[in-house]
Amino acid sequence: HLFCHKLQESMLSSASGFKNYRGILNWCVVMLVLSNARLFLENLLRYGILVDPIQVVSLFLKDPYSWPAACLVIVSNVFIFVALYTERKLAMGSISEKVGLLIYIFNLTVILCFPMVVVLKLPSITPVGGAFALGVYTILFLKLYSYKDVNRWCRERTQYFALCFSDMYYFVFAPTLCYELNFPRSESIRMGFLLRRLFEMVGNCTLFNSVKPVFILQEMDYSRMTERLLRLAVPNHLIWLIFFYCFFHSSMNFVAELLRFGDREFYRDWWNSETITYFWQNWNIPVHKWCLRHFYKPLLRRGAGKLLSQSAVFFASAFFHEYLVSVPLRMFRLWAFMGMMAQLPLAWFVARFLRGNYGNAAVWLSLIIGQPIAVLMYVHDYYVTHCQDDPTITEAL
Repeated sequence: HLFCHKLQESMLSSASGFKNYRGILNWCVVMLVLSNARLFLENLLRYGILVDPIQVVSLFLKDPYSWPAACLVIVSNVFIFVALYTERKLAMGSISEKVGLLIYIFNLTVILCFPMVVVLKLPSITPVGGAFALGVYTILFLKLYSYKDVNRWCRERTQYFALCFSDMYYFVFAPTLCYELNFPRSESIRMGFLLRRLFEMVGNCTLFNSVKPVFILQEMDYSRMTERLLRLAVPNHLIWLIFFYCFFHSSMNFVAELLRFGDREFYRDWWNSETITYFWQNWNIPVHKWCLRHFYKPLLRRGAGKLLSQSAVFFASAFFHEYLVSVPLRMFRLWAFMGMMAQLPLAWFVARFLRGNYGNAAVWLSLIIGQPIAVLMYVHDYYVTHCQDDPTITEAL
């Protein structure tokens, strides 16, 4: 009882070694919910329910061609059937490996080109609808590429495997890009877990509507651009964080629970990244696994060096980023492509000169400032290209 003090650090000091901040995370969630509840109720009382799901479904069934993006997604089943039919013929020996490869090259090429042509040529497809359709086709491209590789590996090992529609469509809807003959499965569907993820998705959609930055630039004045960039940075970053949680945690866990898909590692602790490379390896695990399995390691096996293989992965990622942005907006500016390629020298600089908390701060700064730069450039160019001469849009903005 004589001594009540000892040598110790404050809990929030980095030297304390304390790492359990779950309560602070819960506080952030509560504050976000409370700060947006008023806006949600205000909009509900003022405008009512603007979107009736039953009315939307009935309208689609009555006139499906008024929803071209949805029709485009439905047509994607054709490419799934082609891949499955090709694998069945290869398994039976009806066609050679070379012919099967040619069919796959054609099928995968059309998967990327067909929706792009439709979006560019059909004015009725909105940028949001176009981005959604292209996102679906991009995911399908990666999945079918993995499907091709894994089935070829199995044939090379003379391993027996069954090809059926149920197996194929389970993989199509499963929250993964990498195909396996037997996915790990959970024992049952947990209804409580499912409802929590559903509630999170609904809540995140409400948060999306509450963050509305205004960042239109009529002239490319550098001082004004800097001011707009700083104004855009925080809300853009909040939207990105909400998207990350909604998609990679809530939505993907919801789908995984429905399908009893066992591998739930959709992300790792990217928020602790001390290098740019660590961030890109851990924030999107499905894409990282695909790149590692079907792109990076095959390049290494063919004799390519690590630097060249990493650069090739970033180049492919830059292409798809630009593909998913420029085509729906119907303008090609390469801002997303250059932003992704700029990650290579940035990754080298951070790994070479920054360590620990300084490296982590550099990663966060690149996310908070880097993304708004690309958004700002696209918004400016889209406004100049499509909206500048429209007085109604200019007045609304």
